[in-house]
Amino acid sequence: MMDAVVSAFPHKKILVLGDVMLDEYVYGSVSRISPEAPVPVVEVQQSSFMPGGAGNVAVNVASLGGRVCLGGVMGTDEAAGRLKAAFGGMGVELEGLKQDEDRPTTLKTRVVAHNQQVVRMDREAKQPISERTMRELYAYVLDVISSVDAVLVSDYGKGVVTIDLLAHVFALAKNQRKPVIVDPKGRDFSKYWGATVITPNRVEAAMAVQREIIDEDSLVEIGRALLDQGGFSAVLITRGEEGMSLVEGNGETTHIPACAREVYDVTGAGDTVVGTLALCLASGASMVDSARLANLAAGIVVGKLGTATVAPEELQQAWAEQGRLRSIRHAILDLSSKYGRL
Repeated sequence: MMDAVVSAFPHKKILVLGDVMLDEYVYGSVSRISPEAPVPVVEVQQSSFMPGGAGNVAVNVASLGGRVCLGGVMGTDEAAGRLKAAFGGMGVELEGLKQDEDRPTTLKTRVVAHNQQVVRMDREAKQPISERTMRELYAYVLDVISSVDAVLVSDYGKGVVTIDLLAHVFALAKNQRKPVIVDPKGRDFSKYWGATVITPNRVEAAMAVQREIIDEDSLVEIGRALLDQGGFSAVLITRGEEGMSLVEGNGETTHIPACAREVYDVTGAGDTVVGTLALCLASGASMVDSARLANLAAGIVVGKLGTATVAPEELQQAWAEQGRLRSIRHAILDLSSKYGRL
């Protein structure tokens, strides 16, 4: 069944809306400490640029074989040109990427030496987008909503995902019967009212309802409080090395263990989760199966260095391997049960 879901990805189109960024990676080596201050001196060897934030979500959808259109905001600066160039050949439609001369393009520069991040520098503006830019984005959504199979909101708190924009977009999605997947930010999730599913991490979930997670029971209680707060169909709480917990409005809760073999870099793992989840739901998978595949995708991507993506073949292989492991476990349990009765 999962093979059929993944095989449907190329026939599905996702609208990704949110805070688009440019990720710069500066790679080098460290062999000494600066005489000017107690900091390492990085001898730069190479650098690269990649789409980040909602841009990385869109790239994840495209890498999985889905079609994707991107709505967001960038400046009119040098970083904007580099951002557009970074999308080259990735299959992401950029007509919804609007320019605002009064805002800088969000740029995150990561300096990496010996496979470890040394420092990160951010250049950004966090104030809400202007009324004019909001109208431009909404006009774009209005134009493409009928052609997409799901709407994915990637909120990084940089000012694009405003309450007014969400209200308009969610009303459109509801009218068109499109599922809405939200990667939330901040303490107040009520602005995402009406979304199909939200994907906070455990810290974000606890902060949103001002409660502490001390065990699985308290985590489920927080998930149910979030369901009531936002009228969502489901809440998928990501828990890092502990996996994920899916709390649904029908009363069901599913705890999904993490499946990463080795963790090299968690950068962008949340983007992979929401991108995979959106494609699965658009392809007709259940919420539980969609969450399981999203968890598998996250396990693959954290095993790669830097802002990485997952190919559909990798996802299918990981699902097949997990199926074989389940079969082995069941066989061992059957043998234990059989010989335990002798």
